[in-house]
Amino acid sequence: MTKEKRNIKELIEKEAPNLNNILEPEDVSVFKEMTEELRDTWTKKQMFRTETEMSFSVLNDAKYPTKAAKYWQCVREQNVFLENLMTLSFDFRRTEVKIKRLQEKLDKEENELKKELLQIDIDEKIYSKASMQLVARDRMREIKLWSKFKKQFDDGSFDTKDVNTHQLNSYHLTMKNKAETLTQGSSQPEVFNVLGQLQSIERIKKENGQIETTKRPVLPGLTSKE
Repeated sequence: MTKEKRNIKELIEKEAPNLNNILEPEDVSVFKEMTEELRDTWTKKQMFRTETEMSFSVLNDAKYPTKAAKYWQCVREQNVFLENLMTLSFDFRRTEVKIKRLQEKLDKEENELKKELLQIDIDEKIYSKASMQLVARDRMREIKLWSKFKKQFDDGSFDTKDVNTHQLNSYHLTMKNKAETLTQGSSQPEVFNVLGQLQSIERIKKENGQIETTKRPVLPGLTSKE
């Protein structure tokens, strides 16, 4: 995809005269002067998460405490963006066909008002195409970053073929992290859910000879099981 495909400067310049219908004349003049700046803003605006946000917000250590947990979350995130990109591609193709159909109607239309409406529809869809191309670029950026993260976490210490393999250990650490944040102000459903899951994980691991029971926080209404 070239930068020209995402360049809306021509679209902005074309629409600028029509802004007289909704803006004051002085504002239209300012808008015209800002065309290049607005094109730049439209092109570089943040659409999805940055690499920094992906690293500390999505793949945070408390929720995904192991490399395996982080790796498999990268797989989920990357797949979401792949599916969205494919759907966007279909929408783009559909929009191109709609533009062709509108152009055919415009070429045959003799009524001036109807021709004007058809041209507006065409201009709107051309802008829509440019927006789709911008979204596609950013979705592809995230797809590549998730690939980078996957390679970063894949150190050969865990199974990258079956997501289930790592989950007992990863979820155990996650639930321990959650249990440590429980306080006397935590709601009963929250306490019940966290400690219930933690106890279940530890029971399963204990049955498999993998673990010593974790000491749980003693909160009002709860009885220590140690």
